[in-house]
Amino acid sequence: MQSVIDWVEQQLAQAQGEVRRLFHGRGGRFPGFEWLVVDWLPPVAVIRAYQPESPESIQPLLDWLRSQAQVEAVVWQPRSRKDEASLQVLWGNIPEQHVVTEAGLKYGVNSLAWQNSGLFLDMRPGRAWVREHAKGVRVLNLFAYTCAFSVAAAAGGAASVVNVDMSSRSLSRGRDNHRLNDLDGVDVRYLAVNLLKSWGKLRKLGPYDLMIVDPPSFQPGSFVAEKDYLKVLKRLPELTSPGAHVLLCHNDPLETRNFVESMMTEQVPAFSLKGYLGAGEDFPDMDESGGLKVFVYERQE
Repeated sequence: MQSVIDWVEQQLAQAQGEVRRLFHGRGGRFPGFEWLVVDWLPPVAVIRAYQPESPESIQPLLDWLRSQAQVEAVVWQPRSRKDEASLQVLWGNIPEQHVVTEAGLKYGVNSLAWQNSGLFLDMRPGRAWVREHAKGVRVLNLFAYTCAFSVAAAAGGAASVVNVDMSSRSLSRGRDNHRLNDLDGVDVRYLAVNLLKSWGKLRKLGPYDLMIVDPPSFQPGSFVAEKDYLKVLKRLPELTSPGAHVLLCHNDPLETRNFVESMMTEQVPAFSLKGYLGAGEDFPDMDESGGLKVFVYERQE
């Protein structure tokens, strides 16, 4: 347990008041703690247990967290159970309007959300890349969720951003994220539509110089990567401009990089692979192929 506490202490210091994963047991670097995840949504630490464990099983870590002035509340989520009622606030008060920062940008989150707090922490390097490459470009953000990529693009000087997601509620939170960063003046659109039935509308608003494809791996009724990812990739040529960049994300631990790379090589050869982005140093993983996979492709002139 001391090795876990030492790692959490190191990550909390490196966070410098911003969001961060404090412990990523699922990466396999800490034998015996593969079930444990700790996310830092200042000032709240969210602990997720992916095995039937109790808070008492990590009591030394809880004692250490309680001793840290910046940790004002701790949430326990027993994720091995499909029962949201089992969530506990172990101590402290959760902010009513909970806003966190990443790279100086603000995002609204919900530390009591059962599955997704509103910001995927492993995508921090991806958001940084988009922000760095967004100056003056037209951006299409597919599976936008709460529009964190859009906020990063707008902050990076994007000419325009089109956000697409089936959930109008998520897009509403995305609007709030833009307002939190005083980005209302940027040309940003929000389309609550079924992507797979809306290609015509997206073509009319394009072409785009930067596309972000960050779908769920498995969401019945919305998107199942095994059969739907290729449908999106085949649309890249008609949606992008020559020289456009495409950020492709895939977060299925059962698939390797070959899942995306083979489809791109065989079906969309006009796009060349330029590199990979990882999930960040706060997501150490013994098997790189099992974690988040982010690809940067470029359309040839």
